[in-house]
Amino acid sequence: MNKEFIPKDFIIPLQLKTDHYRLEVLSPKVGKRDYEAVMSSRIRLRNVFGSSTEWPRDNLSLEDNINDLTRHQKEFENREAFAYTVLDLSGKKCLGCVYIEPSNKSVYDCEVYLWVRDSHINLDSDLLTTIKSWIKNSWPFEKEIFPGRDIPWDKWNEIK
Repeated sequence: MNKEFIPKDFIIPLQLKTDHYRLEVLSPKVGKRDYEAVMSSRIRLRNVFGSSTEWPRDNLSLEDNINDLTRHQKEFENREAFAYTVLDLSGKKCLGCVYIEPSNKSVYDCEVYLWVRDSHINLDSDLLTTIKSWIKNSWPFEKEIFPGRDIPWDKWNEIK
């Protein structure tokens, strides 16, 4: 990729708060809460990132999950990709996650993925609307895409 993902002078948002939830940088400190959310919704989550995804596997351990969160935190710190945990307002329960990643499709600057746990699926459309607005108004991207939402997975794979 010739172009940097995020300009060096861009100040990356560390949080976002709404009337229903808040976003914070995804890190190992939310490991147990994130793991519980992931495992409680693992069947549906396998389709969030495309039908060929095997994540999360049934035998995903808490340690494996914390390793994933550590990787996400390092990507964030290195300005390579940005992952956020979606927490209830008290911060005690993980409701889902949001991921902002560079696109490997030449027509897009970034790909955005998000999910909510099964028990809070009613927040999915609100989270999607909120994140679309946040990306447009608070991030330096010209063309973002929400694969699997803005475009079906079978069409996504056709884009170069």
